Amino acid sequence: MRLSEALTGQTVIITKVIGHGSFRKRLNEMGFIKGKPVFVVKNAPLKDPVEYRVLGYNISLRRSEASMIGVVTEEEAKTFETLPPLRVEADRGGAHQKIRNTGNVITIALVGNPNCGKTSLFNLASGSKEHVGNYSGVTVDAKKASFRYKGYVINLIDLPGTYSITAYTPEEKYVRKFILEEAPDIIINVVDSSNLERNLYLTTQLIDMNKNVILALNMYDELEKSGAQLKKDFLSKMLGIPMVPTVSIHGRGLPELFDRVIDVYEGVDPFVRHIHINYGEEIEASVARLRIMLRQHRPVTDTVSSRYTALRLLEKDPEPDYLLRNYTEVENIKLVAAEEIQRLEKLLVEDTTSLITGYRYGFISGALKETFKSGKNQSSITTDHIDTFLTHKYLGIPSFLLFLFLSFYCTFELGAYPTDWINNGVHLLSVFMQSHMQEGMFRDLLVDGIINGVGSVLAFVPNILILFFFISFMEDTGYMARAAFIMDKIMHGFGLHGRSFIPMVMGFGCNVPAIMATRTLRNKKDRILTMLIIPFMSCSARLPVYLLLISAFFPSHRALFLTGLYLLGIFIAVLMAQVFNKTLFRTKESPFVMELPPYRMPTLKNTLIHMWDKAKQYLKKIGGVILLAVVIVWALGYFPTHSVVLDHFDQQITQLKTQKAILSYPVNAKQGRSIAGNGNVAKESSSQSTVNATNNLQKQNLSQVQIDEKIDQLTGKRQSERLQNSYLGQIGRFVQPVMRPLGFDWKMTVCLLAALPAKEIIVSTMGVLYQSDKDTNSLGVRIKRDVYQSGPKVGQPVFTPLVAFSFLIFVLIYFPCIGVIMSIARESGSVWWAVFVIFYTTALAWIASLAVYQIGSFLIH
Repeated sequence: MRLSEALTGQTVIITKVIGHGSFRKRLNEMGFIKGKPVFVVKNAPLKDPVEYRVLGYNISLRRSEASMIGVVTEEEAKTFETLPPLRVEADRGGAHQKIRNTGNVITIALVGNPNCGKTSLFNLASGSKEHVGNYSGVTVDAKKASFRYKGYVINLIDLPGTYSITAYTPEEKYVRKFILEEAPDIIINVVDSSNLERNLYLTTQLIDMNKNVILALNMYDELEKSGAQLKKDFLSKMLGIPMVPTVSIHGRGLPELFDRVIDVYEGVDPFVRHIHINYGEEIEASVARLRIMLRQHRPVTDTVSSRYTALRLLEKDPEPDYLLRNYTEVENIKLVAAEEIQRLEKLLVEDTTSLITGYRYGFISGALKETFKSGKNQSSITTDHIDTFLTHKYLGIPSFLLFLFLSFYCTFELGAYPTDWINNGVHLLSVFMQSHMQEGMFRDLLVDGIINGVGSVLAFVPNILILFFFISFMEDTGYMARAAFIMDKIMHGFGLHGRSFIPMVMGFGCNVPAIMATRTLRNKKDRILTMLIIPFMSCSARLPVYLLLISAFFPSHRALFLTGLYLLGIFIAVLMAQVFNKTLFRTKESPFVMELPPYRMPTLKNTLIHMWDKAKQYLKKIGGVILLAVVIVWALGYFPTHSVVLDHFDQQITQLKTQKAILSYPVNAKQGRSIAGNGNVAKESSSQSTVNATNNLQKQNLSQVQIDEKIDQLTGKRQSERLQNSYLGQIGRFVQPVMRPLGFDWKMTVCLLAALPAKEIIVSTMGVLYQSDKDTNSLGVRIKRDVYQSGPKVGQPVFTPLVAFSFLIFVLIYFPCIGVIMSIARESGSVWWAVFVIFYTTALAWIASLAVYQIGSFLIH
């Protein structure tokens, strides 16, 4: 945090002072030195300036000046020694050095291109478990972790992957803003050693920013295997940047990397020096003129290099007001920049942006020509061989469909065994609790509500684990980027950007991070369009519903049906994109630029981490929103507990139970004599009545089995009557007229309404509603056996294959969960887009299910 954020009466400890030259020197001279405590005395009446006490005397600072001082609270300082050490620190022959003082806090920003291994480095160093994917757009926000290393507290920030900090795309804006405003102590620029020329472009921009940079030459093992030679020390001297070879996926080089961080932070690294990339005589003249003007009006608290600002203005920065936000003569500076741009373009006959970019690549090429000798890139050769088949114009799409089918096939076949085990375990637990608990409302809540409801959802965890293992594997190997490549032409035909396919595929896991991943799209309208269609991607929440109904009604073609549903979601998405492009978004599409990274075999650990991350989200839902929903659904279905009809059923059941008890009473002459000999007249009379009742039942030819069947029939009818007249049934019957043309009864309607917070609740609600059949512990079997209790269809099955298919179509299309709606509102910047998604998806679902059921009914009859 910054000193400007500290509260009145709070004591904080200084960790760093940022800023330039005289301003930083003045703050240091006033006593604002790292490790020193500062007490916030009070705010001025207008909240600015603020009075502080440091080194025993009081001093006032404006909030803009205080924001240049990094601090930690006393509570945070106390936690420093409890932080874990660097995960891969080599054994140096002793315990970690005790943290010398609370000022030894180093904030490091990880910056690099997509697919350079940046997040793998972050995970291994900090022990975090962020998803590592071999395609762009995985990290869409900054991730932070803290750990100890050699007496220092390291705050490690994993920034989104970006090819540059030009600030056109959202991730570029985010990275640039973080570097300029948060001013990290060190920037670790992670580069792919097997592709130095492209990766070093971002490095040249960091050089222009005049920041402390260390280069992590990641995937260095691939460079060595290829036979390439790199004079890294020579290149390091040329760039003025220390370089450390690393293999982040295995932890190689990480201790050396953080040793270098400390050297740079302490100012003792021999390679650190600030260099200027030469942009040619004319551009340098324009830069010089702009720098003179910028320095004249430079704000005291500015943290941005004037050279960097001048270059950005000449590159036609899309957000010049952001760079000049603290300057007083903004319009004059912009006017001078425009004059210089006009002069350069007229003189050099080329766009200034292209000129500066060309000089940067020229600098990189010259540096590598003297320091780098390329070898035989085996990974590129292997990638080319694999892509010969997987991105083939005829074989590419069938290969993608085959991978999806195999994933779903294994999801069913391998997941069937643990699913059966969980179902059996839930059934045994239910029976145990019923037999060992006293009859009453609490037992009903525990058994019929929580155990059966939550257990119904829990049974699908193995299937979800298996599916996400395959999806994670395809992501981590780099195949998902190929999927975007081969689907681009199809998506282009429907007016979608090719990069939209990656967020769409991410939607198979969860629609919320998929919505966030649309930030990687440059054009705002492309982002909003993609957000509007992502809800059609079948997320993991819908998967339990699919698995339940497909297994029950289409057991012979389970993998085929599941693949079809996922592909149908993609088809509806691209179809709606075409509609929106013709109506809401009549704009020229952005060009498709997507990196195809080399194939890499992911570690089993990373794949399992990704798989478990998805399963963990699912389990958290089970323990949170689903459990709460189950209790609410059970309560609405349980009350009211009494009515005239229910009391009549209770009387009939009680009479039958009494008759069954009487019928089972052992009657013979010996027992009669025993009773007569033991008791008084009243006992003899009671015994005689029992004998008479038994004789009457025997005359009616009613056996115990027949009585049990009658009791079961009446119990089922009572259960159905109770549910229909419960609060839940009343809600379902109120809405049912709208859903009846789709083939849905009131129970299905209730399931759909209950699932607004999360789609898994459909299965848990079914687990609560479909309990009349006690002969099986399979929810799918219970659903198939459910029949209409009244009306023209009495005795007919409620769920048929056609109804099940109509229901699946509705679940695929309708209203996404609350989390997705909130994400759309946040990412689009407008709540109206979120409201639009609610209504248009639900209306589309109703129309599609109506068509399926009505056309199917017509064909059947």
